[in-house]
Amino acid sequence: MTKDMTKGSPLLLILRFCLPMVFGNILQQFYNLADTAIVGRCINSDALAAIGGTGAICFLVIGFATGLCTGLSIPVAQAYGAGNPKELRRCMANAAWIAAVTAAVLTVLTIVFCRPLLQIMQTPAEIIDAAQTYLIVIFAGLCATILYNLLAGFLRAMGDSATPLLFLAVSSVLNILLDFALIRFFGLGVMGAALATVISQAISAVGCLYFMYRHFDILTFERDELPPRPDYIARLCGIGLPMAFQFSITAIGSIILQTAINGFGAEIIASVSTAQKIQNVVGGPMESLGITMATYCGQNLGARRIDRIRSGLKCAVFTSLIYAVGAYAFSFFLGRYFVLLFLSPEDPAFGTIMEFAVRYLRISGLFYPVLAVLFVLRNSLQGMGYSFLPMSAGIVELAARVFAVAVLVSGLGFTGICLASPTAWVAADVLLISATIWALCKLPKRIPEAAVQTA
Repeated sequence: MTKDMTKGSPLLLILRFCLPMVFGNILQQFYNLADTAIVGRCINSDALAAIGGTGAICFLVIGFATGLCTGLSIPVAQAYGAGNPKELRRCMANAAWIAAVTAAVLTVLTIVFCRPLLQIMQTPAEIIDAAQTYLIVIFAGLCATILYNLLAGFLRAMGDSATPLLFLAVSSVLNILLDFALIRFFGLGVMGAALATVISQAISAVGCLYFMYRHFDILTFERDELPPRPDYIARLCGIGLPMAFQFSITAIGSIILQTAINGFGAEIIASVSTAQKIQNVVGGPMESLGITMATYCGQNLGARRIDRIRSGLKCAVFTSLIYAVGAYAFSFFLGRYFVLLFLSPEDPAFGTIMEFAVRYLRISGLFYPVLAVLFVLRNSLQGMGYSFLPMSAGIVELAARVFAVAVLVSGLGFTGICLASPTAWVAADVLLISATIWALCKLPKRIPEAAVQTA
């Protein structure tokens, strides 16, 4: 089940590891498309706008949790690359303690503060109650989301990217079926959409846990490996928290942008939300390649193979750029047909939403190559043990989005909205490219310290 990425052709290893994740990401995004389409067609465009208006808040919270779990899995990848199973199990156990505490704290805070956040974001009165209902249900199920992401991260750290795909597939199909049942037949509206998401994620998480228990002999824990240890907690938090904050910092920029979008009304909210759902589908493979590089660099760091890190990074950047060009062509020519999935032509807002969603895809998509490089470099730096640099790039993204809202959106209107995220991508890439060059030069000096030590 596991895969050693420290031996063999870097390009082939990266592609073989990445492809199941790509399929999984596409599957997840198509589920998101189906989820949104069911809401838009079975309820109305206001319900679509209500869920779309929660996207930035969900990104803030779930992005923090996802970033944390991804960061916690990097020491596991380093231990696996170093061939140290005892270290691997200790990292896993302490990561689980961190994730459990995080899940408890985030669940309470998000349920209490979701309404004030929606109000701060100037969510239109006609959709704020539905948006709050959706968020409360989603955040009540955070423990399932965190558990799945943690276990999927562990599996990928050991070179198994196929198993998370399997459980994600089951979860996605179940989610769509539950959407239909809870929305169309039980009439639960946006609450039904949220419940379907939480239930399917919980089943996926439990499935991953059972699979790991039954199929990974390396995960037979000894008693002394289970209790929390301050030194491991500190080391894991030193990698996981910067990655989590990196996601959250980016999400704060998205919240600021979403606040500006909310000022344009429910139709523009629905347009941008629809376009972003499509953009997430075409951008999924770029994100998967980035996550692959975190595992690849982590394992090779543990094996002290700096040469393989360099060659793998070149292959990943080249591959991502080729894909980005094709992704833009797809968005430009076929984006309109995907928008049709979300709306009924009888909806009074159909024409407006279609026009602005297509315009968003065509303007924002021009910058897909910039986004592709961002994913690869940011995750590679994490895998190499440089946590602060990617977080700094997140701060740069935040500043760029604030600039875009203050200058571009106010000056250019909807065109400024389309350019806001690309502005942040360009600014982050300027830092990440320089940081990656610097990191590769410094890595030979620090790798004896960075490599996982036997315990």
